[in-house]
Amino acid sequence: MANSLAAETSRYLLQHKDNPVDWFAWGEEALELARTRDIPLLVSIGYSACHWCHVMEHESFEDPDIASVMNERFVCIKVDREERPDIDAICMEACQAMTGHGGWPLNAFLTPEKVPFYAGTYFPPESRQGLPSWRQVLLAVAEAWQDRREEIRQQSERVVASLGATARIQPSSEPIREELLSRAVSNLRASYDGINGGWGGAPKFPAASTIELLLARGEREMSLFTLRAMANGGIYDQIGGGFSRYSVDARWTVPHFEKMLYDNALLARAYLHGWQASGEPRLRKVCCETLDWALRELRGPEGGFCSSLDADSEGVEGKYYVWRFDELRDVVGPSDAAPAVDYFGASERGNFEHGLNVLEARGPVPERLAEIKAALFEARSRRVRPGLDDKRLTAWNALMISVLAEAGAVLDRSDYVDAAVACASFLLSKLRDADGRLLRTWKDGRGRLNAYLEDHAFLLEALITLYESTFEPRWYHEAVRLADALIERFSDEERGGFFTTAVDHEALAARRKDLEDTPIPSGNSAAALGLLRLALLSGEGRYERYALGVLRLLFELAVRHPHAFGHLLQAADFYLAPVREVAIVGPDSRPLERVVRSEYRPHLVLAGGPADGVPLLENRAPVNGRAAAYVCEHFVCQAPVTTPEDLAAALG
Repeated sequence: MANSLAAETSRYLLQHKDNPVDWFAWGEEALELARTRDIPLLVSIGYSACHWCHVMEHESFEDPDIASVMNERFVCIKVDREERPDIDAICMEACQAMTGHGGWPLNAFLTPEKVPFYAGTYFPPESRQGLPSWRQVLLAVAEAWQDRREEIRQQSERVVASLGATARIQPSSEPIREELLSRAVSNLRASYDGINGGWGGAPKFPAASTIELLLARGEREMSLFTLRAMANGGIYDQIGGGFSRYSVDARWTVPHFEKMLYDNALLARAYLHGWQASGEPRLRKVCCETLDWALRELRGPEGGFCSSLDADSEGVEGKYYVWRFDELRDVVGPSDAAPAVDYFGASERGNFEHGLNVLEARGPVPERLAEIKAALFEARSRRVRPGLDDKRLTAWNALMISVLAEAGAVLDRSDYVDAAVACASFLLSKLRDADGRLLRTWKDGRGRLNAYLEDHAFLLEALITLYESTFEPRWYHEAVRLADALIERFSDEERGGFFTTAVDHEALAARRKDLEDTPIPSGNSAAALGLLRLALLSGEGRYERYALGVLRLLFELAVRHPHAFGHLLQAADFYLAPVREVAIVGPDSRPLERVVRSEYRPHLVLAGGPADGVPLLENRAPVNGRAAAYVCEHFVCQAPVTTPEDLAAALG
């Protein structure tokens, strides 16, 4: 046998193609070999931007002696968690149940029947700090399989039952009540960090869904303070824009430097809404800088967005982003040195490893800040750049479509809207198979792997937002088509909600439901909110019924654990709110559109332009030749208005 990853498209898998390990990609060839030899599967899971994944590769997977043990005792499979979230979720759940923690790299040992029986994360090449060496783990698992394989197989039934627990949650018969939503917001205060912003301690992750929930509920203290704190910290790239994945400290100072497409799409939208809610120019600026970074650094020529930038460059974490004190002063020049040092919080001692500085925005704003940043940006651009994971994932691209479309419409940025249209066109043309079925991933001109629930649900939300931003009916009709496919392929008709994988997906140890909205919204939460919005645009009641199926499964759990269910609670908030349905028709309607978009209005759906089969626009006509806006609730409308002032009054 030999390493077979060279034919793959995933950058993460290709990074391992020259390892002496006989890696397979997940597929029937590897599974059949394990069944034939009756030996375990060793499934090693990570992603391209993962720092510790690279560390374990260099320490262990490139070691010929360790590789020989792996090749002799196991069928070794490499999985890109971003391409195969189904396999990752099963192995991660097993790891957390067995060890109490999880993360990547994730190394799981499965029976030939694909059931995990042991799992862990990073293991060093030699035992240290209480961790066994990777070789010790390999030999212990191989010995257990040799001596106790029937016992391990007998335990598989209990493992499978545990892994399938999310799919067996029963719906509640209790009503979805407003006072419970208020309780959820109160519960968020219990873990809120009133000094630094955010929730919990170190490491601290940006909680876009939680912030969005608070903004939608009218809460401003926790949400806006957290947005400001992140924007001023090192987790935000003060020179080039964009957010790192998380902060290793509670103060947002030192990031884990990888930059993910999904974080930046979600956070840019939170900053857009924060600006709409507060009018603070800094929040608008961060939104635009983040989107401009994504367009500059992640956008491909076909219109799709790449997945991530590595934390490392030249094998060193954060090297591209950090500064020596004297280097910072030399780049900006003597006249700007003192104000730059004060603003960025730099010092000779540094705030990072080896006396280096992660730049923050903690001090007085220099008069020449734009020039200072431009000089630092130009100097940094001459460094070796972090690696780019250039696969395009449907779900993450959909998140970027949503924010580009909305920001473009709100900020009157046609370049953002054009980028959203191009990305949507790319997904709907290149990430469908010959039968029109949605695909998960695209790279090097090839789309592959059937899409998951989150791909369908995020794209549903994106298409609705794109329609509301452009008034082009094709996006509405694509949303309807996608919603119907989502319901047909993923719905649980018995208990409600949606499965992560389609009804005809490869059989794994369990068919799960993804539930929590961390670090990104779950497919169930996104499906619920997207279907609720589509129900109001279409007048089709069954979309609301399927959305309610999700809420009845998860609402009570979400109230108790709101930080884990921010997007689900947004869907519940939308369901309970008196949502306005606004239809704008007629010539020169831009002044009316601007009124709708001038404020943050989370409880509103918007239709306009040609009717062309959009139900909310049916039988709506201009008034005396003038553009008119119809403000409705549950398709019962007030008298149409024709002036911006009257529309503002009607919206309240």
